[in-house]
Amino acid sequence: MRGRPGRIGNGMAVLAGARPDLLGAAPGARARFVALGGVLLSTGGLAAVSAAFAVHMALGVWWPFALLVGLGWGAVVVNLDRMLLVGMAHDSSLKRNIALAVPRLGLAIILGVVISTPLTLQVFHKEIDTEIVTMQAEAADAYRAELETDTRFAGLPELRERIASQEAIVASGGRSDEGLAVVRAEVTTQQAALDQALALSQQLEAKAQCELDGTCGTGDAGTGAAYLQARAAADAQADVVRTARADLEAAVAAATAAEARSAQLAGSSLGTDKAELERLTAEQDRLQAAFDTENEGSGGILLRLEALDRLGDENATLAAAQFMLSLLFMSVEILPVLMKLMLNFSPKTSYDRLAELRDTGDIEVEELAQQSRLTVAQAKEELLVMAERERIERQKAVIQERRRAAIAELARRRAEPAPAPVEEPAEPSRPLWDTGPILELARNAAVRTVRSVRRRPSDRVPTAV
Repeated sequence: MRGRPGRIGNGMAVLAGARPDLLGAAPGARARFVALGGVLLSTGGLAAVSAAFAVHMALGVWWPFALLVGLGWGAVVVNLDRMLLVGMAHDSSLKRNIALAVPRLGLAIILGVVISTPLTLQVFHKEIDTEIVTMQAEAADAYRAELETDTRFAGLPELRERIASQEAIVASGGRSDEGLAVVRAEVTTQQAALDQALALSQQLEAKAQCELDGTCGTGDAGTGAAYLQARAAADAQADVVRTARADLEAAVAAATAAEARSAQLAGSSLGTDKAELERLTAEQDRLQAAFDTENEGSGGILLRLEALDRLGDENATLAAAQFMLSLLFMSVEILPVLMKLMLNFSPKTSYDRLAELRDTGDIEVEELAQQSRLTVAQAKEELLVMAERERIERQKAVIQERRRAAIAELARRRAEPAPAPVEEPAEPSRPLWDTGPILELARNAAVRTVRSVRRRPSDRVPTAV
């Protein structure tokens, strides 16, 4: 049971950048590297959970698949953080540490923002869901208003008013048609004229009657001149009443005919206008339904971020909580780099000294090995050159010996008495200084020497000294 925790601790130490060969010589550094490895695993775990939430929110995939993607992203983040740690060797120089830490901190902050965003959205998901419903309703209302002002549907209000007017005209038999105001005004005028004529006729009839009774006028009862005059005036007014009544009836008949024609025209146009209204309304409803469907399914990360920003603008407490939560997640992400940076400013530990010694020793050993290889190669080349020179000297000695022998043989032949001449085919005479055979022997030896020099070192056979 003790071996398993030890192996886990060693694995975490190696994950943090420790060298297993040095941990045995400097066991005191093991706890520090184990702690760094734990921090790396913590950041990787947060990254895995964050990526799982992000994939589920953005794509709506199945949770097991989202967790699998999250584990892959967590492994990537752990590897990146490990690279940042391993690349920062112990150095107490402020400038060098800052130069090394600034890009690493920048990368860690970027990773922290990427990791903290899905987690923050998940923490405030209830408030965000409520705000998203409000935002979707506002978007639907805005789109509906946009459709109302669209040029394709700009005539809908006028069309609805026309249909309502036509329906009212048909229902009232044309009496509600405002276009018949002139005809109705004529009826009203004729009715007023008739009423006025009737009133005057009644007055004249009353005057004639009271002249007949003697209760007014001259006071003489009977059919006298005053009565006859009053009666004539009453009868004349009766003719005016009859004419006014006829005019009224004609105006009423004209108005009735106009109303009938208006109702007939309104009825014939009503069907066409209703069909056009139904077509435009159906197209408008189709577009609105398509937008509503897309709007209801638009609860992705971007919309959730926008909802979170709106909530932060409306609620200062929520904005502060969001900021602190994001800062917490980012701090966890940049913690490994910060710890490594702080450890660099501390005195060198035994592990750091051993690592420096080991690295220096490895370099020196490699340099010595390289020097030894160069020395051996140089000695081998010198031996090959010496052997080649010795072989060439021996060939030169052989050539010189052959040349001396050839010259001695030529001198001996010249010293002997000449034999009796024998008639033979004449040969071209050769000068005494002609060294043709010697030059031919030297040329052949030189060719053999050049061929032997061009041989590869592996083909050369060293001559024993």
